[in-house]
Amino acid sequence: MELRQLQYFVTVARMEHVTHAAESLRVAQSAVSRQIHQLEQELGVSLFTPKGRNLQLTPAGKLFLRRAEAILTDLERAVLDLQEFLNPEAGEIRIGFPHSLGIHLLPSVIAEYRKDHPNVKFVLKQGTYHVLIRELLEGEIDLAFISPFPEDHDDVEGELLLSEELRVILPANHLLAQYTSIRLEQLRDDSFVMFSEEYSLRTIVLEACRKAGFVPHVGFEGEETDTIRGLVAAGLGVSLLPEMALIETSPMMPVSVRVTEPQVQRTIGLIRRRGEKLPLVAEVFRSYVVDYFDGKSRLP
Repeated sequence: MELRQLQYFVTVARMEHVTHAAESLRVAQSAVSRQIHQLEQELGVSLFTPKGRNLQLTPAGKLFLRRAEAILTDLERAVLDLQEFLNPEAGEIRIGFPHSLGIHLLPSVIAEYRKDHPNVKFVLKQGTYHVLIRELLEGEIDLAFISPFPEDHDDVEGELLLSEELRVILPANHLLAQYTSIRLEQLRDDSFVMFSEEYSLRTIVLEACRKAGFVPHVGFEGEETDTIRGLVAAGLGVSLLPEMALIETSPMMPVSVRVTEPQVQRTIGLIRRRGEKLPLVAEVFRSYVVDYFDGKSRLP
């Protein structure tokens, strides 16, 4: 069975006339009749029956038409997908990111990119560290902004974009809120507002406290930087947040203080599936992002 036979069959079925179908297809009427005849022979069933000067689908023809139309529609979509895959100016990029990078970094990068690439579409999916890795490997996304950057991973590879400082956040009435910098050890007796266990920022904060010589008491947990920031501002504890999570202001803002000992940072990178070629539209964006952050040690 040939694709051309399906195309001829669907056209004849829609127009109910071989001559009209041949004119639409811009081929000889005999060519259309021959392809329909060969298709019926291969299927072992009549697809049409005469009705005056027209043709009418048989029950078998009606059944086959639904399947043939679905096949041709899928083929058209596949061709369009391939064209977009090969067109860096009109394709779709599927990007994963953690919540903390969606506040400032990701919107800033995409806004700048779209100035020169206005027709590129972005599909954005938010997730935690392990969810992003899984969705990348399962092909749900093409690229992922991620933190911390996985230096040695068997299945993903990418580029380290920058490192970002984490700052202590305190209620405005905290005894240490008047200082510009503190040692993390000075918070050993405070209650901490932490991210939930699946979030990588929790691991970074716990490791920093370990280096400072204590295990923090966790009083409250949250899943977004806005929640952590609000709980601290309300006086429910202290925490550490990335700099970019403190850029925006709100009525409930904690005090931000630098940590001098130990130094607390997180790495941020852009990853993809190891050894796999990206769609051209995603590769052009990836290259842009690497250049965008080249030489930057801090936030854009």
